Amino acid sequence: MTDWPNLHVSQHPAVRHKLGILRDEKTEPKKFREVVRELSWLMGYEALADARTRPIDVPTPIETMQGEELADRIGFIPILRAGLGMVDAFLELMPTAQVWHLGLFRDERTLRPVEYYNKLPNSATVDLCLILDPMLATGGSATAAIEVLKRWGAVRIKLVNLIAAPEGVEAVLTAHPDVEIYAAALDRQLNNKGYIMPGLGDAGDRQFGTGNSG
Repeated sequence: MTDWPNLHVSQHPAVRHKLGILRDEKTEPKKFREVVRELSWLMGYEALADARTRPIDVPTPIETMQGEELADRIGFIPILRAGLGMVDAFLELMPTAQVWHLGLFRDERTLRPVEYYNKLPNSATVDLCLILDPMLATGGSATAAIEVLKRWGAVRIKLVNLIAAPEGVEAVLTAHPDVEIYAAALDRQLNNKGYIMPGLGDAGDRQFGTGNSG
Protein backbone atom coordinates (compact mmCIF):
# COMPACT_ATOMS: atom_id res chain seq x y z
CA MET A 1 0.00 0.00 0.00
CA THR A 2 1.17 3.53 -0.76
CA ASP A 3 2.89 5.35 2.08
CA TRP A 4 0.92 8.47 3.02
CA PRO A 5 2.76 10.46 5.71
CA ASN A 6 -0.20 12.85 6.02
CA LEU A 7 -2.66 10.04 6.81
CA HIS A 8 -3.16 9.39 10.53
CA VAL A 9 -5.15 6.25 11.36
CA SER A 10 -6.11 5.95 15.02
CA GLN A 11 -4.78 2.97 16.94
CA HIS A 12 -6.74 3.68 20.12
CA PRO A 13 -8.50 0.59 21.56
CA ALA A 14 -11.66 2.61 22.34
CA VAL A 15 -11.82 3.72 18.70
CA ARG A 16 -11.48 0.16 17.43
CA HIS A 17 -14.16 -1.05 19.88
CA LYS A 18 -16.66 1.64 18.85
CA LEU A 19 -15.99 1.04 15.17
CA GLY A 20 -17.20 -2.54 15.58
CA ILE A 21 -20.52 -1.25 16.94
CA LEU A 22 -20.81 1.35 14.20
CA ARG A 23 -20.26 -1.16 11.41
CA ASP A 24 -22.76 -3.72 12.71
CA GLU A 25 -25.84 -3.71 10.48
CA LYS A 26 -28.01 -4.39 13.56
CA THR A 27 -27.02 -1.06 15.18
CA GLU A 28 -30.18 1.09 15.04
CA PRO A 29 -30.07 4.84 14.19
CA LYS A 30 -30.22 6.09 17.81
CA LYS A 31 -27.24 3.99 18.85
CA PHE A 32 -25.50 4.73 15.56
CA ARG A 33 -25.74 8.49 16.21
CA GLU A 34 -24.43 8.03 19.75
CA VAL A 35 -21.39 6.09 18.54
CA VAL A 36 -20.71 8.59 15.74
CA ARG A 37 -20.61 11.28 18.43
CA GLU A 38 -18.33 9.23 20.70
CA LEU A 39 -15.95 8.39 17.87
CA SER A 40 -15.95 12.00 16.71
CA TRP A 41 -14.89 13.17 20.18
CA LEU A 42 -11.97 10.74 20.16
CA MET A 43 -10.95 11.70 16.63
CA GLY A 44 -11.23 15.39 17.45
CA TYR A 45 -8.93 14.90 20.43
CA GLU A 46 -6.31 13.44 18.08
CA ALA A 47 -6.78 15.90 15.23
CA LEU A 48 -6.54 18.96 17.51
CA ALA A 49 -3.47 17.77 19.42
CA ASP A 50 -1.20 20.27 17.66
CA ALA A 51 -3.47 23.32 17.93
CA ARG A 52 -1.38 26.30 18.96
CA THR A 53 -1.57 27.98 22.38
CA ARG A 54 -0.16 31.12 23.94
CA PRO A 55 0.99 31.74 27.54
CA ILE A 56 -1.24 33.53 30.04
CA ASP A 57 -1.02 34.30 33.76
CA VAL A 58 -3.42 32.20 35.84
CA PRO A 59 -4.11 33.14 39.49
CA THR A 60 -4.59 29.87 41.39
CA PRO A 61 -5.81 29.90 45.04
CA ILE A 62 -2.13 29.52 46.05
CA GLU A 63 -0.16 31.66 43.61
CA THR A 64 -0.09 33.03 40.07
CA MET A 65 1.34 30.66 37.48
CA GLN A 66 1.90 30.66 33.76
CA GLY A 67 -0.84 28.72 31.98
CA GLU A 68 -1.93 28.50 28.36
CA GLU A 69 -4.92 29.46 26.29
CA LEU A 70 -5.89 28.50 22.77
CA ALA A 71 -4.25 30.77 20.20
CA ASP A 72 -5.66 29.26 17.01
CA ARG A 73 -9.04 30.37 15.76
CA ILE A 74 -10.62 27.06 14.86
CA GLY A 75 -13.38 26.34 12.36
CA PHE A 76 -15.40 23.15 11.86
CA ILE A 77 -16.86 22.54 8.42
CA PRO A 78 -19.28 19.59 8.36
CA ILE A 79 -20.15 18.26 4.91
CA LEU A 80 -23.94 18.03 4.70
CA ARG A 81 -25.63 15.91 5.70
CA ALA A 82 -23.64 13.10 7.29
CA GLY A 83 -21.05 15.46 8.77
CA LEU A 84 -23.70 17.04 11.02
CA GLY A 85 -23.49 14.07 13.38
CA MET A 86 -19.87 14.92 14.18
CA VAL A 87 -20.29 18.59 15.07
CA ASP A 88 -21.54 18.43 18.68
CA ALA A 89 -18.64 16.27 19.81
CA PHE A 90 -16.12 18.67 18.26
CA LEU A 91 -17.85 21.63 19.91
CA GLU A 92 -17.57 19.89 23.27
CA LEU A 93 -13.82 19.84 22.75
CA MET A 94 -13.57 23.38 21.39
CA PRO A 95 -16.67 25.38 22.45
CA THR A 96 -15.35 28.63 20.97
CA ALA A 97 -14.91 27.18 17.46
CA GLN A 98 -16.83 28.55 14.51
CA VAL A 99 -19.06 26.18 12.52
CA TRP A 100 -19.58 26.71 8.80
CA HIS A 101 -21.59 24.40 6.56
CA LEU A 102 -20.90 23.13 3.06
CA GLY A 103 -23.34 21.14 0.96
CA LEU A 104 -21.94 19.00 -1.85
CA PHE A 105 -23.41 16.22 -3.97
CA ARG A 106 -22.02 14.10 -6.79
CA ASP A 107 -23.43 14.70 -10.27
CA GLU A 108 -24.19 11.19 -11.51
CA ARG A 109 -23.45 12.17 -15.13
CA THR A 110 -20.08 13.85 -14.61
CA LEU A 111 -19.22 12.20 -11.26
CA ARG A 112 -18.02 15.65 -10.17
CA PRO A 113 -19.08 17.24 -6.87
CA VAL A 114 -21.63 20.04 -7.14
CA GLU A 115 -21.74 22.72 -4.45
CA TYR A 116 -25.32 23.54 -3.49
CA TYR A 117 -24.90 25.22 -0.08
CA ASN A 118 -22.13 27.48 1.18
CA LYS A 119 -22.43 29.78 4.21
CA LEU A 120 -18.77 30.80 4.44
CA PRO A 121 -18.18 34.54 4.94
CA ASN A 122 -16.28 36.51 2.31
CA SER A 123 -12.82 35.77 3.71
CA ALA A 124 -11.27 33.28 6.12
CA THR A 125 -12.01 33.98 9.79
CA VAL A 126 -10.11 31.04 11.28
CA ASP A 127 -6.52 29.76 11.45
CA LEU A 128 -7.26 26.03 11.40
CA CYS A 129 -10.12 24.36 9.47
CA LEU A 130 -11.34 20.83 10.19
CA ILE A 131 -13.58 19.30 7.54
CA LEU A 132 -15.93 16.76 9.12
CA ASP A 133 -17.32 13.85 7.09
CA PRO A 134 -17.81 10.30 8.39
CA MET A 135 -16.84 8.59 5.12
CA LEU A 136 -13.97 9.28 2.72
CA ALA A 137 -14.90 7.17 -0.31
CA THR A 138 -13.91 8.47 -3.76
CA GLY A 139 -12.53 11.68 -2.27
CA GLY A 140 -14.48 13.87 -4.69
CA SER A 141 -16.47 15.80 -2.10
CA ALA A 142 -13.49 16.18 0.24
CA THR A 143 -11.27 17.45 -2.57
CA ALA A 144 -13.95 19.94 -3.63
CA ALA A 145 -14.44 21.12 -0.04
CA ILE A 146 -10.71 21.70 0.34
CA GLU A 147 -10.67 23.70 -2.89
CA VAL A 148 -13.54 25.85 -1.59
CA LEU A 149 -11.71 26.50 1.69
CA LYS A 150 -8.45 27.37 -0.04
CA ARG A 151 -10.24 29.89 -2.27
CA TRP A 152 -11.76 31.27 0.94
CA GLY A 153 -8.25 31.86 2.26
CA ALA A 154 -7.82 28.91 4.64
CA VAL A 155 -4.18 27.88 5.11
CA ARG A 156 -4.21 25.02 7.62
CA ILE A 157 -6.79 22.40 6.68
CA LYS A 158 -7.40 18.95 8.15
CA LEU A 159 -9.89 16.30 7.06
CA VAL A 160 -11.47 14.15 9.78
CA ASN A 161 -13.22 10.91 8.79
CA LEU A 162 -14.43 7.85 10.64
CA ILE A 163 -13.75 5.44 7.77
CA ALA A 164 -11.57 6.05 4.72
CA ALA A 165 -10.96 4.12 1.50
CA PRO A 166 -7.49 4.03 -0.08
CA GLU A 167 -8.91 5.48 -3.29
CA GLY A 168 -10.23 8.52 -1.42
CA VAL A 169 -7.01 9.06 0.50
CA GLU A 170 -5.01 8.87 -2.73
CA ALA A 171 -7.32 11.35 -4.48
CA VAL A 172 -7.24 13.90 -1.66
CA LEU A 173 -3.50 13.75 -1.02
CA THR A 174 -2.66 13.84 -4.73
CA ALA A 175 -4.72 17.00 -5.18
CA HIS A 176 -3.82 18.52 -1.80
CA PRO A 177 -0.58 17.09 -0.39
CA ASP A 178 -0.51 19.78 2.32
CA VAL A 179 -3.73 18.52 3.96
CA GLU A 180 -3.64 16.05 6.85
CA ILE A 181 -6.24 13.28 7.09
CA TYR A 182 -7.32 11.80 10.42
CA ALA A 183 -9.32 8.56 10.17
CA ALA A 184 -10.57 6.01 12.67
CA ALA A 185 -10.04 3.24 10.09
CA LEU A 186 -8.59 2.71 6.63
CA ASP A 187 -10.69 0.09 4.85
CA ARG A 188 -9.87 -2.21 1.94
CA GLN A 189 -11.36 -0.62 -1.18
CA LEU A 190 -14.45 0.76 -2.94
CA ASN A 191 -17.01 -1.44 -4.66
CA ASN A 192 -18.41 -0.66 -8.13
CA LYS A 193 -21.06 1.61 -6.59
CA GLY A 194 -18.52 3.70 -4.73
CA TYR A 195 -19.27 2.24 -1.29
CA ILE A 196 -16.39 1.54 1.08
CA MET A 197 -15.68 -2.15 1.71
CA PRO A 198 -16.24 -3.45 4.33
CA GLY A 199 -17.45 -0.02 5.45
CA LEU A 200 -20.81 0.45 7.13
CA GLY A 201 -23.21 1.37 4.33
CA ASP A 202 -24.48 4.93 3.92
CA ALA A 203 -23.54 6.97 7.00
CA GLY A 204 -26.25 9.58 6.40
CA ASP A 205 -29.02 7.00 6.01
CA ARG A 206 -27.89 5.11 9.08
CA GLN A 207 -27.76 8.24 11.23
CA PHE A 208 -31.12 9.57 10.16
CA GLY A 209 -33.06 6.37 9.52
CA THR A 210 -33.59 6.98 5.83
CA GLY A 211 -33.11 4.86 2.73
CA ASN A 212 -31.53 1.45 2.52
CA SER A 213 -28.33 1.19 4.56
CA GLY A 214 -27.37 -2.19 3.13
